[in-house]
Amino acid sequence: MQASFEAIEELEPGDKWAALFARHWPRYESWFLQEGEAARTSYAESLRALREHMPELVPTYQRLCQLADAGDLEARFLAMWAPPSYLSGCSQGVLRAGGPVLARNYDYTPERLEGAILHTSWTRSVIGASDCAWGLLDGINDAGLAVSLAFGGRKVVGSGFGVPLVVRYLLETCETTEQARATLRRLPHHLAHTLTVADATGDVCTAFLAPDRDVIVSDAIVATNHQGDVEWQEHAVATRTVEREECLVRLLERSTTTPEQFVSAFLRPPLYQHGYGRGMGTLYTAAYYLDERRVEYLWPGLTWPQSFAAFDEGTRTVTLADASAA
Repeated sequence: MQASFEAIEELEPGDKWAALFARHWPRYESWFLQEGEAARTSYAESLRALREHMPELVPTYQRLCQLADAGDLEARFLAMWAPPSYLSGCSQGVLRAGGPVLARNYDYTPERLEGAILHTSWTRSVIGASDCAWGLLDGINDAGLAVSLAFGGRKVVGSGFGVPLVVRYLLETCETTEQARATLRRLPHHLAHTLTVADATGDVCTAFLAPDRDVIVSDAIVATNHQGDVEWQEHAVATRTVEREECLVRLLERSTTTPEQFVSAFLRPPLYQHGYGRGMGTLYTAAYYLDERRVEYLWPGLTWPQSFAAFDEGTRTVTLADASAA
């Protein structure tokens, strides 16, 4: 099984983004309508939520709608207000010594991978792994703030923004972890997700997002797929969330762990997962070096560095091996 990744630099929304949207819209349309069109909120309600909670993104949203030649359906999708639910795996943590370095594995269904790495400058310069056309799975901005998401391991669903747009919004509007904490506490969230946030000073937080309770923010430097106690036992067992968390904790408790050792651990089990047939295999590893404002996207045997100073447009094709092959 192979997966393709493309790095795209387009500081202002334009033809490159429009081509990316056109390529992925048929798949996103199918996902967006999987529960029927009546299950999705109206355009008016979606735009009202965006204007109320993320006004800084509204000009970009309107420009993207123009580029997508968006009708009612596309505009509702791009607003990312109360979208369908989605599950993923993911492991993430922050090494302060010799860093700070935020590293993460993104574990998900290969067929739903967008595979785009975007360098944009919409409200500020941001590099990140794209999802839902303009949201982000993880990323870094020119202030040295990095954010990464993981599914929170709870079945709750409610009104709020899809988490990829939350990640984008943090990186577009915040410079520090403290600013991100305040922003996360005021936003409405659609599903249970966990964000790891770190800035160049080494200030780190883990935020447990959910639609049915207030945001819980702690100083934890690791996160997998449960929010404190395991609440969805079957998902926890299938994704080995506790085992992965314990691995990260042990790794970061060692005073001798170097950034190289920390990042390389994400390329090996139990952090690296091979369950692609179950939709929970590792699709990529990202290591954000906050002091240096750069990121490395990694796969076993391949590293693709990117930075604001030297962004490398192009494509990479990687082979994903399931557990039986591995």
